Amino acid sequence: MFSIFKKHPRKETGFDPETQYAVIRSSICTGEKVAGFKNKKDGHFTEVMLIRNADDEKEFRETYGLDTVKVEY
Repeated sequence: MFSIFKKHPRKETGFDPETQYAVIRSSICTGEKVAGFKNKKDGHFTEVMLIRNADDEKEFRETYGLDTVKVEY
């Protein structure tokens, strides 16, 4: 049976701490949060996953070995 709420397998995104930093983009209007990586040089954002709750944020940090993640609005 098809479910729109089923978790889909995540494809690994290369994270280079030399050129990128981890960030969670949070919408002021809707509150939607998206985790990803921002290029330090040109500011390009690469989306990795939707953050629906604290467990998703924890999974993001554990997957990429991060202690803290900056939040941008």
